[in-house]
Amino acid sequence: MTPEDHTAISDLLNRHGHLIDSGDFDGAATLFTPDAVYDVTALGGGILVGATAFREAALALGDANPVAHHVTNIVLEEAGPDRVHALSKGLGVMTNGTVGSVTYEDTIERVDAGWRITHRIVHPRRRPLHP
Repeated sequence: MTPEDHTAISDLLNRHGHLIDSGDFDGAATLFTPDAVYDVTALGGGILVGATAFREAALALGDANPVAHHVTNIVLEEAGPDRVHALSKGLGVMTNGTVGSVTYEDTIERVDAGWRITHRIVHPRRRPLHP
């Protein structure tokens, strides 16, 4: 993975919160492959496949969505010439001021359009010192 790849992948992950928080679902869809899997089972949302499912789930949550998503602590591990595993932390700020923490576990692949997320698992962080 080149330094340019590292920057492009980090930017990809960082853009997620900006696009989702502004309700730009079309922009957010460009971060993922068309058949991307978004696993929010641990949050009660099941497994979502594709941008339409992502959009519908977010709209169904309505005001229960966080008002701000923050991604931090990005760690990238090369998994092949065009594949990277990414681990990052997410903080979600709710309308009442409470904050939740998750870990994002992503598979990211280089496609014709550039680096895109093909699979994401969201793990909520509810207990300290626990995987």
